Amino acid sequence: MATLTDIGTLIVETPEICGGRPRIAGTRISIAQIAVWYKEGLSVEEILDEIPYLTLAKVYAALSYYHANKAEIEADLAAELAEYQGLEAEHKSGKL
Repeated sequence: MATLTDIGTLIVETPEICGGRPRIAGTRISIAQIAVWYKEGLSVEEILDEIPYLTLAKVYAALSYYHANKAEIEADLAAELAEYQGLEAEHKSGKL
């Protein structure tokens, strides 16, 4: 008989890894990164081409987590973008 996987074990949050952001268990691949690729139009198969050591189940778990917690993930992505844009503006102005 095949071993069953508890899908609740596929996504983890650990304070010392990825800043505590949700990620795929056993990796440093955040749910946000999977969401970015998904929003860019990559299919699950194309995401697997980008990170071949992931499994189909892990990518679908990440996408399920993203859709179930979309507001939280989108807020995190927006904060990262704002931080990047601020640093870029400082760099262009010569302040960095």
